[in-house]
Amino acid sequence: MRLNKYYSAAFLAFFVWGFFSFALKPLHNYPSLDILFYRVFFSAITMVLINVVFRRNVMRKNWNHFKTIPPKQQKSVVMLTLGGGIFLSSNWFVYIYVMNHVSVNAASLAYLICPIVTTVFAFFMLKETLSKWQWIAVLISVFSCVLLSFNHFQDIFYSLITAATYALYLVSQRKNNDLDKFLSLTIQLIFTALVLLPFYPKYSGTIPVEPLFYGYMFLIVFFFTIIPLFLNLYALKGINSSAVGIMIYINPIINFLLAIFYYNEQVTSLQLFSYLLILVSIVVFNEKLLFPRKLKLAPSEIPVLK
Repeated sequence: MRLNKYYSAAFLAFFVWGFFSFALKPLHNYPSLDILFYRVFFSAITMVLINVVFRRNVMRKNWNHFKTIPPKQQKSVVMLTLGGGIFLSSNWFVYIYVMNHVSVNAASLAYLICPIVTTVFAFFMLKETLSKWQWIAVLISVFSCVLLSFNHFQDIFYSLITAATYALYLVSQRKNNDLDKFLSLTIQLIFTALVLLPFYPKYSGTIPVEPLFYGYMFLIVFFFTIIPLFLNLYALKGINSSAVGIMIYINPIINFLLAIFYYNEQVTSLQLFSYLLILVSIVVFNEKLLFPRKLKLAPSEIPVLK
């Protein structure tokens, strides 16, 4: 059951992110950069308030723990935490740029490439081992992404950059286990806010005054930023980066279903087949969890009733 709760956390994080369009679509008249600015700033302020008001003991305990660990380990904690903030802010920057200046297809394709890139990075950087079936799942994913990239080869480069920044975030945070995950996420959001702050005066629009904006921003901050990011980091405590990475496919699958059944967008049979392959790859990658094998005992190990 210990393992299952980490898988559940990863699944829930990307399941929630799959419905992000419900909060973003109503804000389509607002500049994308403004949404990014307010998302980061409000998230950072909210996280600080939660820690200061409700988690001061946790902060004190983590600070005392940090002071007791060796200097080399302290440096590693600082580098991994701030490095995670850099990867996270870079991912959000690049994603907004790709969405606004390249194509929506390239931004969507990044979600599909990210699990593959995460698996490769984890294999080489963290020495995470994959079973034969998991490598087959990766190959199925690669094939499905190739199918979806037909007639959009120019988007692959931008999608790879977007995917690589989030993959590096996942891989780096897999090793960052010395701090409380909620506190670590708070530091990363504060760091991201500080990175974005100098750009705000020049690139932001007029301050929104409509209650609609702040109502949906509340949903974005709590349900589509803080909660899934925390679940994402929590999952990395118990399962490897590759397993969390493969869960990212839940996001585009939900987006694909919403596009068909909720937003009434047209899809091709090739797209339908490609997403079906992605669903198959998720099942194959997690076949040991979904289809646990019974342990076979040797005759000498079978207990004898007396």
